[in-house]
Amino acid sequence: MSAESRGTPETISPAGETAVLGRAPERVEHAPGANGNGDLAALVQGLEHTRLERVLKRGFDVVGATLLLILLSPLLIAIAIMVKIDSPGPVLFRHPRVGRDGEWFWMRKFRTMIKDADAHKLRLLHMNEAAEGLFKIREDPRVTRFGRFLRSTSLDELPQLFHVLTGKMSLVGPRPLVPDEDAKIQGEYRRRLEMRPGMTGVWQVQGASEIPIHEMALLDLDYVREWSLWGDVKLLGGTAAHVVRRRGI
Repeated sequence: MSAESRGTPETISPAGETAVLGRAPERVEHAPGANGNGDLAALVQGLEHTRLERVLKRGFDVVGATLLLILLSPLLIAIAIMVKIDSPGPVLFRHPRVGRDGEWFWMRKFRTMIKDADAHKLRLLHMNEAAEGLFKIREDPRVTRFGRFLRSTSLDELPQLFHVLTGKMSLVGPRPLVPDEDAKIQGEYRRRLEMRPGMTGVWQVQGASEIPIHEMALLDLDYVREWSLWGDVKLLGGTAAHVVRRRGI
C-alpha cells in the first residue's frame, strides 16, 4: 500500500462524472456491486456506529499499538540502522494519504526504494503488474536489497503504529489511498472514509494489489458496515497468516 508503488486508478462514479477531491458524498440509488448489479443503497445501510463501538475500537487501537511499539522497539531500531546502511537516503518514506472524513495526513513507512524513486516511475509504467487502477511491479528495479526483505515481511509498515497512536490510522480499517486514487472514488463509495484507514484490512488479506479498486471500495464499505471488535482480531490474525504464506514460512 505504499505510494512508492502507486498508480492512477479509473474513476469510480455511479454517474460517470469527473471526480473532485473532497466533494461531499452524493446520494445514489444504485451502483454496480461486486457482481456488477448489486444495490449500493442497500450496502451503505447500517454504516453508522454507536459511540460505545467507536470508543471500543479506539481503545483497542491505542492499547494494541502501544504494546506492539514496546515489544518491537529493538526491531524498529535495527531496521532503521539497516535501511541507512543498505542505501543512501532517509530512513523513512512519507507520502500523503487520505484519512477519515477525507482529511489528508503524511503516512510514513521504512524506505524500501532508492532515493527519488518516483522520478523513475514513468519509464516503468509498461511493467505494471497490478490490478486495475494500481501500480506495482514484483521485481521493481527501484527496490533496494533490504527493501525487498522488508516488503516481503511487511515490516516496512511498522512505523504506521505511530499513526495509530495519534489517531490518524487504525490497526484494521479501510485501505489508505493516495490523493489521486481517492479522487476517483465518488458518491456513496466515499462513506468508506467514515472509519480511519487501517494498517491492514480485508483488502490486505485478500491480496491488496490483485483487487481492482472498485472491488476494494466495496470491500471497505462492507467492512465499515459489518465492523466488530472480534472481526478486527480475526483480520489481524489473517494478516499474519497471509504474510507467513507469502514468505513460505
